Amino acid sequence: MISSVAEQQDLAQIRQRVFMALFIALAVGLHTFEALLPNPLPWFRIGLANILALTVLSLYGVRAMWVLTLSRIFIGSLLLGSLFGPGFLLSLAGGVTANLFVTGGALLLRRGVSLIGLSVLGAAGHVCGQLLMAGLVVIQHQSIWFLLPAFLLFALVSGVLNGFAADLLVDHLLPHPAFGACHKRFGQHQEKE
Repeated sequence: MISSVAEQQDLAQIRQRVFMALFIALAVGLHTFEALLPNPLPWFRIGLANILALTVLSLYGVRAMWVLTLSRIFIGSLLLGSLFGPGFLLSLAGGVTANLFVTGGALLLRRGVSLIGLSVLGAAGHVCGQLLMAGLVVIQHQSIWFLLPAFLLFALVSGVLNGFAADLLVDHLLPHPAFGACHKRFGQHQEKE
């Protein structure tokens, strides 16, 4: 039995680290799985690993989301053998831009945005970051921006689906005793004090 407040805080930090490691491992697995699936068009992926990034954002905050996203990109690219290649650069640019959009939305809008809204922002940021990197490194032509409307439409659909899935996952995880110190930071909820 844990008796002191310091021991309870230590246990909460250890739990968070363990769950962060699990979330990162799951995100890497989803990232790798999705990369191995056949693609109808280049760069059209649903972004299943982003469900875990949104979940971590809601449970642990912005810093944890950044850790998960960057870890997923580097480890996933290492496993796929594409580290520092064009695919890695596109993924990194998309992930960083998506996280910038989500961080901005989370900090500026606070309680006025749901995980679905943040997911759509992130998906739009991902598209913009990838097209920017593709225009600078891979294709090196301004005509790549003609793809933006179709990509944004796909980002809207995938963003809504991923946001909805993340919202369901957070609602499912919060009642578990391991997440007793966490609270849902976005969407319709009552925050624990």
